[in-house]
Amino acid sequence: MNIFPSPSSISIADRWLLNGHGGGLLWFTGLSGSGKSTLAHAVERKLHNLCVRSYVLDGDNIRTGLNKDLSLTPEDRKENVRRIAEVAKLMVDAGLLVFTAFIAPYEQSREYVRKLMSGWSYYEVYIKCSVETCAKRDPKGLYKKALTGEITNMTGVSAPYEEPEHSSLIINTDKLGLQQCVDEVIGFLLKQGLIMKKES
Repeated sequence: MNIFPSPSSISIADRWLLNGHGGGLLWFTGLSGSGKSTLAHAVERKLHNLCVRSYVLDGDNIRTGLNKDLSLTPEDRKENVRRIAEVAKLMVDAGLLVFTAFIAPYEQSREYVRKLMSGWSYYEVYIKCSVETCAKRDPKGLYKKALTGEITNMTGVSAPYEEPEHSSLIINTDKLGLQQCVDEVIGFLLKQGLIMKKES
């Protein structure tokens, strides 16, 4: 293949200097209903108020466009993760703080992302919540449909979720309120040096 990638004339350090903060990828993984999207968007709002450039890549939103041709089979789930990981890497290269809210049920897929982001600021965040609590919340009505057989390949019901063993951060959303969860993520970003504490 006659493909010759063009190097950027702007370094990642230059982009961080322009932004006034670091860039990186926080990959939120967890069951449907665990609170991945809710937390990611709440953190994004908090960072916006702090003048930090960030963006959320949400699973359902991506499946209405870029990945609308993919099903919920194991093979398509892996391709779903692969595509979004490549997009997220480009956004991190642009100097943004990126949050992905994807179930990403298979360890093999999450390992792919870790390897792809090797050398970059990458953190796997396990949004931990029991399937019982997720099913009680059931904000999209998916668990109800899965239990009646209306939908198949539902993670946690008829399809497996391989619990992460290499997460940089674990957020227990069935034990903590939303603001507490946001504070946990912001504290983590501060600890990693990706954002700076604002003077009051």
